[in-house]
Amino acid sequence: MKQGRIWLAPAVVALAALSIYPLLFAIEVSLRTGSGYGLDNYFRLARDRFFLVSLGQTLLYTTLALAVEFPLGLTLALLVDREFRGRRLLRSILLIPMLLPPVVVAVIWRLILNAEFGVLNGALRSLGLDTSGLTWFGSEKSAMLSVVLVDVWEWTPFLFLLLLAGLQGLPVEPFEAARIDGASPSQVFLRLTLPMLRPVIAVAVLLRGMDLLRVFDQIFILTQGGPGFATETVTLYIYRTAFRYWNFGYAAAMSFVLLAATTVIARAFLRLLRQHPA
Repeated sequence: MKQGRIWLAPAVVALAALSIYPLLFAIEVSLRTGSGYGLDNYFRLARDRFFLVSLGQTLLYTTLALAVEFPLGLTLALLVDREFRGRRLLRSILLIPMLLPPVVVAVIWRLILNAEFGVLNGALRSLGLDTSGLTWFGSEKSAMLSVVLVDVWEWTPFLFLLLLAGLQGLPVEPFEAARIDGASPSQVFLRLTLPMLRPVIAVAVLLRGMDLLRVFDQIFILTQGGPGFATETVTLYIYRTAFRYWNFGYAAAMSFVLLAATTVIARAFLRLLRQHPA
């Protein structure tokens, strides 16, 4: 037993140095005030209109992205799950966007959607369409939809990959029995595929949703939260507060509130699944 503890000691020390200590230090920083320590930074959040707006836009961004990525990823997974010529090639092509670094993807799409010399507006102009009003990232109405489009392009393959793995892991006997009994494809999908795929769907949506709540790199490269405050997310607001205004205590407090909100949403989602089992 004593020898086992000795072997575990380096891992425990590394965990404490790289995880536990930074967490405790961040908590200590979030409690710092001008006159000492307290909860002033947390109380301030409830009165900070910009934080509340950025939190709402983060939830909107997450909802819009998931609303497109999940059905699209499921549709692609159902398509690739069938046997056809070129299936492996199509599967490999669909995974390419996910393999690119988010910063690279953001730079590429910033060039594609450029209002003056972008490929998309150029293609539309070649078709005789007026693109003078298509500013994409320059309009408050289209900026949020544009950054969601970029996220959908890059991260739909993530949901596609998880759902495809889930589909290929389903037992074949229930589906064969359903076909013998004369069940239609829609009945098989609604009564067999979806219920049996439910655990995989839960994991895929939960992981993707948690990742969307902390999005930073893509929006920072594409719009930097603009135009105005149209695409400002909580992580961007935290970054700006910490590294532009040098208010690390308030930024740390916002980070913990975002962590708490993510935890609450995740637990509520899991509780909902337990209350409505397949």
